[in-house]
Amino acid sequence: MSESPYKTGTTHFGFRDVAARDKQKLVGEVFTSVASKYDLMNDLMSLGIHRVWKRYFVGTCQVKRGDRVLDLAGGTGDIAALLKDRVGDTGAATDGSVVLGDINAGMLSVGRDRMTDRGLVAGLEYVQCNAEALPFPDASFDLVTIAFGLRNVTDKEAALREMHRVLKVGGQARVLEFSEVTVDWFKPVYDFHSFKVLPKLGQLFAQDAGSYQYLAESIRKHPPQEALKAMMDEAGFVRTSFRNLSAGIVAIHTGYKV
Repeated sequence: MSESPYKTGTTHFGFRDVAARDKQKLVGEVFTSVASKYDLMNDLMSLGIHRVWKRYFVGTCQVKRGDRVLDLAGGTGDIAALLKDRVGDTGAATDGSVVLGDINAGMLSVGRDRMTDRGLVAGLEYVQCNAEALPFPDASFDLVTIAFGLRNVTDKEAALREMHRVLKVGGQARVLEFSEVTVDWFKPVYDFHSFKVLPKLGQLFAQDAGSYQYLAESIRKHPPQEALKAMMDEAGFVRTSFRNLSAGIVAIHTGYKV
């Protein structure tokens, strides 16, 4: 079982080693900086493909009308909006609900404003929370999702254990995250885009090259597919699996609670 970064005292922030207690603050500064431009930059970084990944992610979730869902690192609300369609968005008593959780107040505010502007109000809750210590009772949710957020968590093992704890028996956890490219010829192209193009786009459109340099580095430090699957096993999930999308640029990991 992996040792908590809080016990070892250090962890990574991109390619830098930092005190574990400082990572949350540093990541918070990054996402506070990029919150207002986050969707634009996602489009620029992925040429819009992130929208396809998210739709596939939600479209293949184990979720039905009436379910209660927790979307962690919910950011600007893309996943929550798609989930709301699946659990029911008519305002009826039989509709389910979606809790959009994020540790960053700036991202959460942007998400709430966007959802309200789209007329998505009923059945949505917003909670500022740390994925490592969720403020929900055991067995509270039918589905827990986290999209493009796990790599920014200091203690990923703790976050996975918390996801398992708040799931109901039979519930599903799903992780959508950048992963390890599986096609050799594409790796140098991907590296060039990540380390040469992204920071320039960040400077041009968000006046913030440093945050996008961190985002590129954080992807390389995130556990690859098999390692993350093993972490989910350790956290107590069963029937764990993953599916690569776009040659492993991203992967969807799935686990169940029994």
